[in-house]
Amino acid sequence: MPRMQKIEKSKDFKGSAIKLLKSLKKYQKLIIISLILAMTSSILSLIAPNRLSVISDYITEGLKPNSKVLEHITTKVLTNTLINYNNNKEIPEDLPYKVTPEELNIIFNLSEEELASSVSNVTINNVTLSKEDQIAFINTLKEMSQNKDSSKTLSILDRMPKNIYNLIKPEMNMKAIKNMSLILAILYIISAICSYYEQILMALASNNYGYDMRKKINDKINTLPLKYFDSHETGDILSRVTNDVDTMSMNLSQNLSSLVANLTIFLGSVVMMFITNYIMAFTGIISSFIGFIFMFMILSKSQKYFIKRQEQLGDLNGYIEEIYSGHNVVIYNNGIKETNKEFDKLNEKLFDSSRKSQFLSGIMQPLMGFVGNLSYVAICVVGALLVINNKITFGVIVAFMIYVRMFTRPLSQIAQSMTALQSTTAAAERVFDFLDEKEMDKQEDIRKHLDKSKVKGNIEFKNVKFGYDPGKTIINDFSAKVKSGQKIALVGPTGAGKTTMVNLLMKFYEINEGDILIDGISTKELSRENIHDLFCMVLQDTWLFDGTIGDNIRFNKQDASDAEIWSVCKTLGLDHFIKTLPNGLDASVSDNESISSGQKQLITIARGMIEDAPFLILDEATSNVDTRTEELVQKAMDKLTEGRTSFIIAHRLITIKNADLILVIDNGNIVEQGTHKELLKKKGFYYKLYNSQFNI
Repeated sequence: MPRMQKIEKSKDFKGSAIKLLKSLKKYQKLIIISLILAMTSSILSLIAPNRLSVISDYITEGLKPNSKVLEHITTKVLTNTLINYNNNKEIPEDLPYKVTPEELNIIFNLSEEELASSVSNVTINNVTLSKEDQIAFINTLKEMSQNKDSSKTLSILDRMPKNIYNLIKPEMNMKAIKNMSLILAILYIISAICSYYEQILMALASNNYGYDMRKKINDKINTLPLKYFDSHETGDILSRVTNDVDTMSMNLSQNLSSLVANLTIFLGSVVMMFITNYIMAFTGIISSFIGFIFMFMILSKSQKYFIKRQEQLGDLNGYIEEIYSGHNVVIYNNGIKETNKEFDKLNEKLFDSSRKSQFLSGIMQPLMGFVGNLSYVAICVVGALLVINNKITFGVIVAFMIYVRMFTRPLSQIAQSMTALQSTTAAAERVFDFLDEKEMDKQEDIRKHLDKSKVKGNIEFKNVKFGYDPGKTIINDFSAKVKSGQKIALVGPTGAGKTTMVNLLMKFYEINEGDILIDGISTKELSRENIHDLFCMVLQDTWLFDGTIGDNIRFNKQDASDAEIWSVCKTLGLDHFIKTLPNGLDASVSDNESISSGQKQLITIARGMIEDAPFLILDEATSNVDTRTEELVQKAMDKLTEGRTSFIIAHRLITIKNADLILVIDNGNIVEQGTHKELLKKKGFYYKLYNSQFNI
């Protein structure tokens, strides 16, 4: 059963990566500038939380009373009261003095009369505090010392005398906040601009790179020998042109700069955390890694279910494709019950592995949230303890909340980018393997040329030997002479070498020994383009291009007029079908249109008939038409072959009865040759081959 495509790994990661980097040399400047912009954007985003921390501190300070002024007022008032109470005998006024708890207790226990006689006017910051203000202030301090609930402290301070409250009231440093906010805005704007232009430059580089790679592949296809296409599946070649190049281009655009940016953020956030506060840094990193350990444990357990799910999905899809493509066979053979049982069995397995893998996959997002929240909680708890001990400010906690998010977020994205880059290298390896394939000879030394308007049409095969693989010859000493205007039929069992002889004649393959002469000139002395120009081929494989009927017929003769096309179509009996189509010759068709195989075959025959070439090759050209149409086509081909040297490959021998010469080929050798009647009289290989088609 076919499998779903998995992420491929490069066989030679280092070698492929080096080739990939070399192939990007043309866009090196664009990519470097883009990566520098990505790093700059990341660095600016790393600086921003520190500025935000400063703003937070300004705002926090602006919400609290002016502690320095409050401390100054407290010291001044209490010291002045003590001096007056002791009649200036014990405490000199000019010395700095801090009131002890015992002395503070003495002041709080003074009566109103004693307090009134002990205070005197004092001036602080050009504001004179009266005795009443000082007495009220001392009573407020006394109430605060007796209050156990810290949440009521601010409300008590609000009841202070107006003159004192005006000195200590909270005041925002708006100028500093505005300046810092402006700096923060500039950082974010520059970061966004860098990110914007980084995306543009990387998209420009990746799209142009993809364009160049497709162009190189397209040019390469036209230089590869037919042997390469015979030995490689068409789907694999198309996948290299489309999927692999798209993978390289898309991942270059989306993941290279993302990887650099995320690495910068990851490493930068670690550095900035340690610069800000090493205790908080260790807290954030350790708490994050604890969460990631749990995540990696789950990932290690879930990986087998994801692999199994992909395999079972491939099994189910393969089975569905097989059953639906052979649906009629299933019905005819009453196989519905058995196929349903097999489908249910595969579906049940897929359901089980999908349930487990999706359950574990669904855990990842909450787990990532848990990792982030665990780090936030740890930062808040440790940060609060450090704030209480005056080790850090509240703004540091705000900055660390952002740094922890920056630290945890890039890890999964870095992993995704690394996986994508591995896939890119694998795709690049396939593309470079294709581009490194051996090409056909350049044929730069070939000077001879045959003008198709002057070619007589004589061909000679002289002791031709050929094998697709070294040491395995399939054409053995093939010799034959074909005169101008003759109709030559090549017949024989499947695998006898009929199509191989045509491939050698068209120089799709180089012969191992011997020679093929066209009008006495060896094909070795003629270019492939010149030889291809001398031949018109109609193959058994029909092929219609997207376009109109007219475009398909004039594919190899672009200057053919509509009148010429109608003439050819009338000869083939194709004109009636074309007239039934909307717009006639201008009707749009493609190879996937719902027209019959016979009609496609007639269109391809018309395409060959309209080309004016001295040689004609018909390879099972009537294999897809019915008997009546075949008779009509046969008459048309008789007219087509007039004056041309023609080679006809046919399994239905009734179609080549009027050939001038029939070459019977078996195991790469001509075992018989002659006309139809002559060969029948011999009652040899051809006789048996001819009569076998009438056996029941």
